[in-house]
Amino acid sequence: MSQIGLPFDWPASEDERDFFLTNANARVVAHLDHWSHWPVMTTVLSGPRKSGRSLLARIFTAKTGGEMIDDAERQDEEMLFHAWNRAQERRRPLLVIADAPPPAWEITLPDLRSRIAASPKVTMEEPDEDLMALLIEKLLVARGLPVTPDVLRFLLPRIERTYLSLHRLVEALDAAALARRVRLSVPLAREVLRAMGVIDESRQAG
Repeated sequence: MSQIGLPFDWPASEDERDFFLTNANARVVAHLDHWSHWPVMTTVLSGPRKSGRSLLARIFTAKTGGEMIDDAERQDEEMLFHAWNRAQERRRPLLVIADAPPPAWEITLPDLRSRIAASPKVTMEEPDEDLMALLIEKLLVARGLPVTPDVLRFLLPRIERTYLSLHRLVEALDAAALARRVRLSVPLAREVLRAMGVIDESRQAG
């Protein structure tokens, strides 16, 4: 598997090497790619933490000259209100990043609530198998643990497809390999999954 370049019509940036495009996030990227057609110059981007939502927003705003506000549900509502208005006046896109859109994100300021309600909303999905493989490989290599295809083939059908599970797995594999001073292998991966209590023996393919 290889990384697919983002389709934004600008030169590639340094950060893009850290973002992988698969079916799990393609709808979000397509929406951002057509930002000039948004009904208003603001989009609410939500999804799981560790999903790459902030990285994608940084890449997007660097290319468009737009603005991003992360952890929006924990920010001052007056500030968000003025940022929304500023985006419309300047005709530059604003990405508002939250764990979940309203009504899960409770907004008390009526003027902000109406503006967020009028804004498009897109969500980063949990990773598909392709994205899981790419991220596991990238995170392990960054820790000095090259991962072979047989280890990936062993891991992928046995772990939950969530970003949280993926990062917990990488932490556990790194700790086990470091403690034993061994390379990453299928036997080590099996041992780690059993110790984590996440291996599902009934799904094992061999």
